[in-house]
Amino acid sequence: MHITLKQFRIIEAIVENSSYTEAAKALFMTQPAVSMQIKQIEGEIGLQLFERSGKQIKATEAGQELLHYARTIRQQLEEAETVMEELKGLKRGKLHLTMASTANYFAPRLIAAFHHQYPGAKVTLDVTNRSGLLEALDTNTTDMAIMGRPPEGHELTGISFLDNPLVVIAWPEHPLAQSSSIPLADVADEPFIVREPASGTRMAIERYFAAHHLTLTPGMEMNRSEAIKQAVMAELGLGIVSLHTIEMELALKRMVVLNVEDFPIMRHWYIVHRNNKRFAAIPEVFRNFAIRESRALLELLEY
Repeated sequence: MHITLKQFRIIEAIVENSSYTEAAKALFMTQPAVSMQIKQIEGEIGLQLFERSGKQIKATEAGQELLHYARTIRQQLEEAETVMEELKGLKRGKLHLTMASTANYFAPRLIAAFHHQYPGAKVTLDVTNRSGLLEALDTNTTDMAIMGRPPEGHELTGISFLDNPLVVIAWPEHPLAQSSSIPLADVADEPFIVREPASGTRMAIERYFAAHHLTLTPGMEMNRSEAIKQAVMAELGLGIVSLHTIEMELALKRMVVLNVEDFPIMRHWYIVHRNNKRFAAIPEVFRNFAIRESRALLELLEY
């Protein structure tokens, strides 16, 4: 069965006006054109749609059934038009965001500020490791990612939007905690709680020590910054983590940042997406919002 939207509207108009002639006037058509369209539908379905009752035209049972679908379709089209207008006006939309586990310490504040301005935006947030981030980007299953510098060899665009200083942390009673200036060589022999070898943070730290002709001494490996913090507070070793991850511990004086020379290691957070990614309205607005507002929203504590 093939019935056009125009023909559904004709059925509605005839029922509303109980007349072919009045329906034609309402639709700015001629009466013969309306009659021809109804005959075409009746021929298509093999059933009569209308019958005369006195001077009025009444819908048959088949006509009533098609009227129901005609009204449903019209309502759905009107709803679709409203949704499209809301999308253009940024009243609603979807954002799929994937981020590194360390970004989980600051990204929710950024998302909350964005949601305050765009309450109709629906955000799906995935937290994963670096390999998971790259897989989501390579397979185009996320709009964008918040991560460290994207590697070469992937068709990705990265935009730096926030500083990410890496600092050396210790428990408050550590012998070096009160030192005002600690040579990097003095901490190189200390046992460090470090991330797994594939971690972007781990690779950045090892490159940094190598650039100073030193070798980091890994004591234990852990795959989450939270686990490293807990291990440091348990006095198992020093740690090197993003300053974004320890604001609460510093405020509660459960942890200190050591004054190591040549620190912090200044890295950056990036908004990363596929090259030539075509964004819907809300993801595009979020990307611009993060680049524009993040520094003011996510100002770090002094240490």
